[in-house]
Amino acid sequence: MFFVLISAPMQRVILGRPIALSDLEDVARRGREVGLDEGARAAVVRSRAAVDAIAAAGDDAPNVYGVNTGFGALSETRISAADIRALQRNLVRSHSTGVGPALAPDEVRGIMLLRAQVLALGCSGVRLSVLETLLAMLDRGVVPRIPSQGSVGASGDLAPLAHLALAMLGEGEAAIWKPGNAVPSYRDAREVLAEAGIAPVVLEAKEGLAPINGTQLMASLGTLALLDAERLCVAADVAGAMSLEALKGSARPFDERLHAARPHPGQALVARNFRALLADSAIMESHKDCGRVQDAYSLRCIPQVHGATRGALEIVRAVLEREVNSVTDNPSVFVDDRGEADLISGGNFHGQPLALALDFAAIATAELANISERRVEQLVNPALSTGLTAFLAPKSEDGRSGLHSGFMIAQVASASLVSENKIYCHPASVDSIPSSAGKEDHVSMGSVSALKLRRVIENVRRALAIEIMTAAAGLDQRKPLTPSRGVRAALAKVRERIPPMIADRPLYRDIEEAATLIADRTLASSVEAAVGSLG
Repeated sequence: MFFVLISAPMQRVILGRPIALSDLEDVARRGREVGLDEGARAAVVRSRAAVDAIAAAGDDAPNVYGVNTGFGALSETRISAADIRALQRNLVRSHSTGVGPALAPDEVRGIMLLRAQVLALGCSGVRLSVLETLLAMLDRGVVPRIPSQGSVGASGDLAPLAHLALAMLGEGEAAIWKPGNAVPSYRDAREVLAEAGIAPVVLEAKEGLAPINGTQLMASLGTLALLDAERLCVAADVAGAMSLEALKGSARPFDERLHAARPHPGQALVARNFRALLADSAIMESHKDCGRVQDAYSLRCIPQVHGATRGALEIVRAVLEREVNSVTDNPSVFVDDRGEADLISGGNFHGQPLALALDFAAIATAELANISERRVEQLVNPALSTGLTAFLAPKSEDGRSGLHSGFMIAQVASASLVSENKIYCHPASVDSIPSSAGKEDHVSMGSVSALKLRRVIENVRRALAIEIMTAAAGLDQRKPLTPSRGVRAALAKVRERIPPMIADRPLYRDIEEAATLIADRTLASSVEAAVGSLG
């Protein structure tokens, strides 16, 4: 699920200098324009001069990987100067072996931006015109069709990035897409480039390898997923507060003194959020002397669990912030102050830092759904939800129960999502299958980490949507008592889109509506307007 927030015109994202994760999202999902730093332009020209010097030496030049040698296990095989263009073109064609469903257009735009950033950092040795072609494709909405599967995360995301390079050659498939539009129908890439007024690239030395060596699928999907996961943290706090109020839980576990005694930053932030969310509650006031000593962990330990997720995502954010401004090419070109160049073969394309981080993000984000489903169980189980109907089902006109099932199967759906996430949370990064005749003998599987993180986030969003709907039904049953200021704002926004349940009805549309309220931050914004920023 991707979404577009409409706002005032934004300044261009300038490549060749550090960019933020929010810059990537703006370009990918909101169509923000991209420019090139003048210093970066000069650096690209300098690095290209080093490659041109090797190419000009012809068959007398030393062996330089990616310039006049084969690739992978063929890296020791010398290629004649007359075959350099064919070598680069064949590389792109042969590596365009992605399989499976196409990536979403916003994910592809993120990949394009990050690949352009790598080239703009001036260590790739491509002509300026190659980078400018990629920038023009971004500017004019040209989106290559990139299959989502086929990368092992080293030498980077070779197959997916090859499909990007293939479109730059006028081969493969592409479409013209603007953020906010439906997923496009893909056509012949040469036709799409012509429609956009862009000439296909004719590759020179190293220019087939340079666009495809790197971690940009992992980094693009990982960044967009991380930003979505951070939004889910806020939604989880709102959902938890709604459930707490509906269940007549206690606010005492959120006391500032308690969390100062165990000073994890995420835990403290969530507790502070709950103190704001639960302020001015008639429901809380109604049961302050009820005698209940402790709530269930799914209520009482929200700061510890939600806060741990936030702490984990902070670690992942730091990894991604470094990665989106990193050179992941191989070989990399380094030009010193005297203009002397050195081409160094290494392993910056290896996705292990991202693979580990994205696996961690999946585990951390899944916990938001794990604890959410337990709160849903508290709400629908009459043995746990004092004063609420079984499954929050409406009673028949004569006051009897049993005619309606209410949210019985909504809890089952949440349990299904949580169980599915447990499969996706098995770390992909613990696996490695050697490739390229043993030359690439350890790989990260980071692309798998990124793809399953995306699925975990979709599942968590829907699990939280189920909790929000269920908690709203519980709050309806607490009337005429009113919840806190923050929870009132959340309930009002939910009821603008989803009517109360007065009789059984299909809930699948309601779940998607609630999920949209989470995804586009409509729910969070409404609550924050009432209580202030939730961080």
